[in-house]
Amino acid sequence: MPLLDALQSRLPEYPRALGMEYTEVSTDRLVAEITVREDMANGNGTIHGGALMTFADTLGAVATILNIPRDKSTTTLESKTNFIGPAPVGTRLIGEATPLHRGRRTQIWETKITTAEGKLVAKVTQTQLVL
Repeated sequence: MPLLDALQSRLPEYPRALGMEYTEVSTDRLVAEITVREDMANGNGTIHGGALMTFADTLGAVATILNIPRDKSTTTLESKTNFIGPAPVGTRLIGEATPLHRGRRTQIWETKITTAEGKLVAKVTQTQLVL
């Protein structure tokens, strides 16, 4: 089974409920997409911050898993989100996680979330603890 298909089949329930779909995978870059739906929106008709954070957290965690030994696991130690611009219902979002640091005990990933047209929506930096 190709790695993209294996990751997609193991996607946890919450990100699966967001409609998250992996599109590119390597140890240096992980990309996925979601489409903003009405049930993911805040009171202003744009994506809720928690949905953006779920999207980014999943990308950072899975990117870490791809970079650690199979007998290890990971948990998010810290996460910081900068909300840059809105993403209205119907917007297709692309999340791209790239490494800032890959150590034995911690990894730091930066996830850039943009619209399909390239407009920056959010930037998330997270630290993953290797267990």
